[in-house]
Amino acid sequence: MTTPASSYLTIARSAEAEIEVKRSRFRCTLERVEDETAARAVVDRLRREHWDARHHCSAFRIGQVERSSDDGEPAGTAGAPMLEVLRGHAGAGVSDVVAVVTRWFGGTLLGAGGLVRAYGDAVRAGLDEAGTLRRTLVREHLLELGHADAGRIESELRARGVAVLDTAYAAQVTLRLGVPPDEEARLVALLAELTAGMGETRVAGERWVDSLPL
Repeated sequence: MTTPASSYLTIARSAEAEIEVKRSRFRCTLERVEDETAARAVVDRLRREHWDARHHCSAFRIGQVERSSDDGEPAGTAGAPMLEVLRGHAGAGVSDVVAVVTRWFGGTLLGAGGLVRAYGDAVRAGLDEAGTLRRTLVREHLLELGHADAGRIESELRARGVAVLDTAYAAQVTLRLGVPPDEEARLVALLAELTAGMGETRVAGERWVDSLPL
């Protein structure tokens, strides 16, 4: 049985980058997507926007789902090398991303090796523009505090690396904390220290959160 990953890399922002090889232009567009339908919608949109281009080759990775398309280029010369770049980027690969390389033919045939290099290099250039960030699965804990203590404790938690996802003010202040499951014991110990043993949380669910760009 495979244990689901508790964190993974994705792109930090949508990006475009263009390279030229023997007068053929290869423009890579990278976007974050949540499912296969969204990925295919990006390909269709770019096909309409760049109707004058000969090829719109694509590759995407979403969780365990991987797809690629050569879109008329010789088999294995476009989509597959694009997918390999996504798999290998930053040593761990990026997920929740679609890459589309739009090619305007420049009149010179590049051969299989030339196409593989060009499509791979276009995606690498796009990834350099997009940057990466890490998404982490956190368990949400709700912590209720009195108004007199809330500001101090929130500042201490942030200073010690605890993600404060939200702060709600009512009769009491409720902090929504995001903690990786393997750090919950540390949170309990930290709250015991900061609240003299009075602060207890209740679990409110799980969600994926983005870290700062790497």
